[in-house]
Amino acid sequence: MGSGQLVTVFGAYGHTGRFVVAELAARGFVPVLSGRNGQALDELAREHGFEARAASVDDPTSLDRALAGAVAVVNCAGPFASTTGPVIEAALRARIPYLDVAAELEANLDTFAHYSERARDAAAVIVPAMAFFGGLGDLLVTAAMGDWTEADEAHIAYALSSWHPTAGTRRSGAVSRERRGARRLRYRGGQWEHRTDAAPTAQWNFPEPVGSRPVIAEFTMADVVTVAQHLAVPDVTTYMTTQAVQDIADPDTPAPTATDENGRSDQTFLIDAVVRSAGAERRATARGQDIYAVTAPLVAEALERVLTGRTKTVGVVSAGEIFDADDFLQALAPHVTFDMYVQKQYA
Repeated sequence: MGSGQLVTVFGAYGHTGRFVVAELAARGFVPVLSGRNGQALDELAREHGFEARAASVDDPTSLDRALAGAVAVVNCAGPFASTTGPVIEAALRARIPYLDVAAELEANLDTFAHYSERARDAAAVIVPAMAFFGGLGDLLVTAAMGDWTEADEAHIAYALSSWHPTAGTRRSGAVSRERRGARRLRYRGGQWEHRTDAAPTAQWNFPEPVGSRPVIAEFTMADVVTVAQHLAVPDVTTYMTTQAVQDIADPDTPAPTATDENGRSDQTFLIDAVVRSAGAERRATARGQDIYAVTAPLVAEALERVLTGRTKTVGVVSAGEIFDADDFLQALAPHVTFDMYVQKQYA
């Protein structure tokens, strides 16, 4: 456990950041609250009794002060296209691990492209997308791969009971759309492709009780970035239930509302990860409640493992690359229910 170690949480007052602060504190860490909004930081500091250190991505000195004495930094502040670079630079100066919860494809691709060599040379640990989107799907695919060293294709399908986006999700989505324009991304044949056609629709047979649901195929999420970085799988596709896509596309869909004592919404999720190779299929699934809340135990568990040396490598790394995927998923109980299915043949 944390044993009183300081961990800076940048974007601590955001919706996901608050969950992360609470989870870190429950594990014995002492969160240092940081971000750009001094008033919001002060209010959160008074609420929890933690130290607040305002910082701006435009002011490296303020970031250095925010990270002073910390053993790691967790970046929860989107849009991540603006924050990842400056906060990673501050972490490298401080010689501490960096983790973020970014779901922005472009921000994640930038992190791998711009920092992989530097982080490896410095024996630094940088873990992007250590969240519901990116980290959890990557761990499931890695677990499903098992002893396979390569596969023909990987599929990650999301069944969300609803998707009430936070303000941060909407801002990040707007930034991604601005960078991408009218194009969408998919990963085929080991390459990223820009497409201008509409994403296809399909039916996905989720495990019961969800069952068959209409999905938007090639609804490319951060998992495609993380999986492609370390697994020999040339085709990686993510899918999202159509109703969830309609929810997030509707500007009138409200933000999530707390329905329990932990601040979680009543949203439920099921992730179905399938890998296929030479006619054989393996599957791993995860079930839980509230995609924003579950990000907190994901990134906190990752942080604990980094700080205690339960890692496989250094550099800019995906969750399944640096951690033991099966052990990590089992450790997420009771937040996530994890199941592995036996290998079978597919048509």
